[in-house]
Order: sequence, then C-alpha cells, then structure tokens
Amino acid sequence: MRGVFLDIDTVDRGDIDLGGLRATLPEWIFSNTATGGAKEQTLQAEVLVSNKAAIDATTINSIEGLELICIAATGINNVDLAAAAEKGITVCNVRSYATASAVEHVFGLILCLARSLPQYLQAVDHGSWQETDTFCMLDYPIRELAGQTLGIIGFGELGRAVAAMGRTFGMDVLIAERREAALRSGRTPFREVLSRADILSLHCPLTEQTRNLIGSAELQQMKRDAIMINIARGGIVNESDLSDALLSGEIGGAAIDVLTWEPPRTGNPLLSLSLPNLIITPHIAWASRNARQRLVDEIAANIRAFLSGAPRNVVSN
Repeated sequence: MRGVFLDIDTVDRGDIDLGGLRATLPEWIFSNTATGGAKEQTLQAEVLVSNKAAIDATTINSIEGLELICIAATGINNVDLAAAAEKGITVCNVRSYATASAVEHVFGLILCLARSLPQYLQAVDHGSWQETDTFCMLDYPIRELAGQTLGIIGFGELGRAVAAMGRTFGMDVLIAERREAALRSGRTPFREVLSRADILSLHCPLTEQTRNLIGSAELQQMKRDAIMINIARGGIVNESDLSDALLSGEIGGAAIDVLTWEPPRTGNPLLSLSLPNLIITPHIAWASRNARQRLVDEIAANIRAFLSGAPRNVVSN
C-alpha cells in the first residue's frame, strides 16, 4: 500500500520522529504545502494524510484505490465527508494530542495581557525602567487571575482542560450554553457569560452556527476591561468588529492565535493594529514538539488499526 502525506511541513520541520509512521506502510510519499501535494503520486494513494490541505469531492473521486483518509488534526472541515462516505472511504481524525500545549498557550496569553507583560518588556527594552526613581515600575495594570471570572464557550476536550486550569488559578468558571439553546445543568446562558466574564476563552468548532459568533453585539455586552482569547478558529470572531472594539476601548484586550485566512497574505484588520492590548500568534497554540510527535504517533496508530480491521477515531465511513 502507498501512503501520501500532503502537507508534512505543517507537522514536521526535522524535529519529529517519523519512524513509526513510515513503518505502517511499504511506501510513503511526504509532500509539502508549497508544492500543493504530489498530485501524480496522490492519484495512486491508498492512504491519504492531510493536516489542512483540502481533500474535496474532486480529489476523492479521482483516486481510484483510496481506502483511508487520516486527518492530522481534530477538526474535520478540510475533508468532504459526504463524498468519502459515498465511496466507502474511512476517515479518521486525531483527538486529545495537543491539549497540554493548547492550554499552556491559552494561559500564557492570558497572563501576558492580565499582567501587561508586553508593555513592561518594552519599557525595559527602551530604557524606561532604568530612568525611574523607584525600584519597580507600576505604569501598567497588573491583574491577578485569582477571583476573576473565566467564561468558556465550547466545552469539549480543550474547554474542559482550560476550565480545570482556570480553577487551579482560583478563578470562577462559567460554561456557556449554546446560543438560544435550552439551558443544561452546569451551564450558564450564553449572553450572561459574555456580560460576567473577566476573561472569555473560545473553544468551539467553526460551523455555520458558530461563524461570526462573536461580533459587535456580543463585544458590546462584555465588560470594558474584559479580555478575549481565541485559539479555536478565526471565523468564529468577526475580526473587523473586534478591531473596532479594541480601538474604541469597548473591551480590555484580546489574544488571537487564529485568523479567518491563514496565512493572512491579503491582510487582516487586526494585523493593521499596533496596540499593547492585542497579541496575535501564528496558529501555534497546538504546536509544541511534544504535541506534534503525539499527533504523528496517533496517525500511525489509526493506520495500524484500520489495517487490522478495527478502525479507530472514525468520523466517517
């Protein structure tokens, strides 16, 4: 059998052990994003692996012997599941591999904004601290997390882990119910979470129901000193509305790891801002070396399970 990994460069930059994955099949082709995948070789693939490269109906229908699609991620929006199901192709994803990495990134971002770390680092770099009369600078706000209210939208694997970490910091945690849905035990109405949260963290998938979930109306309901964190998907937040809210002081700050279009070659309203209360990182919350190694190992496990006749992590077949 032949396996083709369409965008190996999104997972491995020479720091990951691919031995376990290579051992699953007699032949592997590792392509990269820049070349758009190895098209001729892909047409002969029995196993196709993709992190973010789109596997649409045209691609699926053009590969005669395709048996298995492995998504090198948890999100499944880059694969046409209906087309795969119609041809009887099994589709598997990978779960829980990046939880620790993502949670640590969330709280790294929260702490940077809550303690004004970008401003204080810049003050040292620019010599401002060296010119003060006192031993410490108190020019920018420093907030403790203990006693703050952490609002979480999306209570899957990452939402639960962020909630648990928030509680270890002594935070009060609110879990948002889906907008306009009946209230379940342990959940708080969506709009109440917006209005009460000191820090709002987004962990829901991008669907037609969650696209532009946070826009001008939602931002206006938040506290003026509230901080919003988004490591989920860019399209969940209306980026133009967020830009306006930050410029007008409608919310206290935002830290974003994802944008609607990535990489943002055509620009983005948030990228044009230069604000101390806005942090943008290039979709790296998930990407510790440890998490990427777990991801590759889990893909290998998915392939071995499929070959043994007992597929795991199946999202479509």
